[in-house]
Amino acid sequence: MRLSEDLAWRGLIKDRTFDELGWLNRPQTFYWGVDASSDSMTVGNLAAALVARRFIDAGWKAVLLAGGATSLIGDPKETRERELKPREEVQKNVAAIKEQISKLFAGKEFTPADNYDWFKDIKYLDFLREVGKNFAMSELMQREFITERLESGISYAEFSYSMIQGYDYWQLFKKHGTVLQIGGSDQWGNMLSGVSLIRKKEAKEVQALSMPLVINKSTGVKFGKSEGGAVWLDSAKTTPTQFYQFWINTDDTDVEDYLKIFTLLPKEEVERLMKQQKSDPAQRIAQKKLAQAVTELVHGEGGGAAADVTKYLTSQVFLGEANDNDIEALRKEIPSARSSANGSVIDTLVETKLCASKSLARTVLGNGGIYINGQRINRTSFEPSDFQNGRLLLRRGKAFKDSALVELE
Repeated sequence: MRLSEDLAWRGLIKDRTFDELGWLNRPQTFYWGVDASSDSMTVGNLAAALVARRFIDAGWKAVLLAGGATSLIGDPKETRERELKPREEVQKNVAAIKEQISKLFAGKEFTPADNYDWFKDIKYLDFLREVGKNFAMSELMQREFITERLESGISYAEFSYSMIQGYDYWQLFKKHGTVLQIGGSDQWGNMLSGVSLIRKKEAKEVQALSMPLVINKSTGVKFGKSEGGAVWLDSAKTTPTQFYQFWINTDDTDVEDYLKIFTLLPKEEVERLMKQQKSDPAQRIAQKKLAQAVTELVHGEGGGAAADVTKYLTSQVFLGEANDNDIEALRKEIPSARSSANGSVIDTLVETKLCASKSLARTVLGNGGIYINGQRINRTSFEPSDFQNGRLLLRRGKAFKDSALVELE
């Protein structure tokens, strides 16, 4: 399947500056950029990153940019003014983002870039003459993200962000011959600034392509949030098991879209999975494949262990069957403690931090919120039969992440 057909089938085309989709099938050079507002990308960034992967696989040359300069200002797409971060913090964030890009695109050829390299020495008057002079206020004021912020207020710094990103495109055009910028639809106005600036400065036509923002159909909100907040690509912020569980909990109404957007599975494989899914939804075949594919894509082959850990946490597999590697993986994912065969449930809940105090532990227990190996209990002590091969899973509430591994002393 050609690139244009593949992107259209996956629903990854929203806005574009070129008329014929077939233009995408003639490989040239593109760029995709990400700011370092944190020290990790999220699953929201992953969608755009995988669009870039698809371009590379189709023969395009890639420039992948970490926004060391733009991160110092902040994209005005948010509903309120961003808090400016210290240069030192931004530097650390950029370094972390560059490392994640290297992992996501391992084995692929690309040119790394950081817009701080060309902004660090530019003088304000030169920027106004070279760039600012080429943008009419009326043009910038019509950008949707600017009009949305006028009521709540927008600083001159964030108002200038669009011109800064336009300058990036111009620099990459001159240095690398970049003729296409890709990104999320919330970046569309910024991408148009680059197209316009290059037309005025170089009398050349370059292009932009945006993908739709991913919306959770079951909730109607922007994709990428969980009960605990953002879902990060960094395993220190969202563990591989938590990451896996995020995907395996995908609603039936969303799973086909997510297979198309967040995996590299071909059309035939996705259609086969969805046929199986519709014939037996209870097996959640599509969700299992989605969780496995995305976790391994982000965390490598080692991320596959998250599926095994999840089976124990959800009591699909008895804990007594766990081997040493599985137990070690569980210890990394959840708190652990040791107890006698008739030890105190209350003390263990506090020791593993499932409850902040003994009084809270007793309250939760009395309300039926404590489980051993998936079974609700109302007693304050363990029993020898609770331990499977010397281990049990203690859980508070229905969230599997609020579990602890308890091993016999």
